[in-house]
Amino acid sequence: MRNVTVLGATGSIGQSTLDVIRRHPERFSVYALTASSRFEEMAALCREFRPRVAVMADEGAAASLSRALGECSDTEVLAGESGLCEVASVDEADTVMAAIVGAAGLAPTLAAVRAGKRVLLANKEALVMSGQLFMDAVADSGSELLPIDSEHNAIFQCLPPAQVRDLPGAGVRRILLTASGGPFRTHSAEDLASVTPEQACAHPNWTMGRKISVDSATLMNKGLELIEACWLFNTTPDRVEVHIHPESIIHSMVDYIDGSVLAQLGSPDMRTPIANGLAWPERIDAGVPSLDLFALGRFHFERPDVARFPCLRLASEAFRLGGTAPAVLNAANEVAVDAFLNGKIRFIDIPSVIERTLERVADVPADGFETIFAKDREARSVANEYLNNL
Repeated sequence: MRNVTVLGATGSIGQSTLDVIRRHPERFSVYALTASSRFEEMAALCREFRPRVAVMADEGAAASLSRALGECSDTEVLAGESGLCEVASVDEADTVMAAIVGAAGLAPTLAAVRAGKRVLLANKEALVMSGQLFMDAVADSGSELLPIDSEHNAIFQCLPPAQVRDLPGAGVRRILLTASGGPFRTHSAEDLASVTPEQACAHPNWTMGRKISVDSATLMNKGLELIEACWLFNTTPDRVEVHIHPESIIHSMVDYIDGSVLAQLGSPDMRTPIANGLAWPERIDAGVPSLDLFALGRFHFERPDVARFPCLRLASEAFRLGGTAPAVLNAANEVAVDAFLNGKIRFIDIPSVIERTLERVADVPADGFETIFAKDREARSVANEYLNNL
């Protein structure tokens, strides 16, 4: 029996995680659930799963959740980042699903790592921002870090378990990172100037939150995943090749020096990698139907167009710069995507905001988490200043 804390329970990854847990009550119990502000959804989840603790990042939402649950509830309600970090690190939970979107997920995910938990990493921004510091914390604590992004989980499944961070020793030539291409894959540069937030959030294959849907549309999601892959598998961008694969059935591949290419295939359903992480090294039913390869017929692959989608290039450049550049990239992207979703800028302005912020915020060595958080704040300020001038 594993006791699970779900960070980001009301999001798409959190909902999929709870669906897998729901199918296996003999294997998993829920210790804690967390969310940002959607207290009504959280109240329904608390009534079903009866967690020991529920945390709302927003203090007003925490008060509303307490009232919604009433005095008869056995669930303790906490608030804020301190509450998130507490439930991520307590002894009672041995597994933490890290699914809080964006930079807000770094502190509680790091708390889980430092406490030596099995951490199911769906929050790519935590690793993008802190890189080597994060991986050092994993090594120092003995935490078990399992990737949940479908692409990184696919790579993980295609590598020998003992050599996940030793690609040369495993005989690996390249990692082939697949991407759907998003909803605007065939749009011209002129067409991209007029796309709306609603169009950007209508992903052709995956059901995701609004922020990650926009990241997928700009290919920034693939840029962040490239950085994440470099840290998870101890490699460099020149050994990670992005392949646009519109069907989203091959989730990623590993190219070996003997000419073999191992691929992990599956329906575009996040319950598959989630079940893999929850039950590792065993396999359990995730509620995902088998692939019908006859119905699929064929697969297609294209090279990414970094002229129309420069975010992929910017992410690769930020990783090569090192230091705090990836944290600045991530912060500027979060500001720009939020502005686009709120109708303040155009879709094609997103990479411009990121590039100008990278140019203006000096890159320094990432010598501590406080340095990273300081650069995150500075980048957000600079990005907002640039937005106000657009």
